[in-house]
Amino acid sequence: MLKEELSQNELNSIKTSYFNILALFLGRDSINSKYVGCLIKWAIQLRFSSEELHYTEENFRKLDFEMPSTSTDKLEAIFHLVHMIYLDNVVEDIELEVASLYAEHLGFEKYVVGEIFQSIATAPYDGKTLNQVQGEIREILKFHNY
Repeated sequence: MLKEELSQNELNSIKTSYFNILALFLGRDSINSKYVGCLIKWAIQLRFSSEELHYTEENFRKLDFEMPSTSTDKLEAIFHLVHMIYLDNVVEDIELEVASLYAEHLGFEKYVVGEIFQSIATAPYDGKTLNQVQGEIREILKFHNY
């Protein structure tokens, strides 16, 4: 994944979501090794700076999951995560599984990740920007009372 493909806001949102996902999985009694591999892959894709890596190392045991406060914030967290997964053009089942677990924890049904992924993947062919796709997803989720 290239940082240049993301705005600074998008990158910051993705990193915030990443740390929140990391905290969610670290807060469990046990964590499946396949999830650890996925989380490590994402950290590499995000090309954390040395300061960010030091922060993570120093605060590893202090990371707490924070539930996004609004449904819009929850949707953005999932949207940016799925966007990050798709940016390297290699979408692994485990990545979608981890994203689905995160989405469920945020109160969404598993299918939401697939819907977001499909919308992002087809946006260029449909002539849509990511902002348009995000707006459409927001409207669809409102219709389903999210």
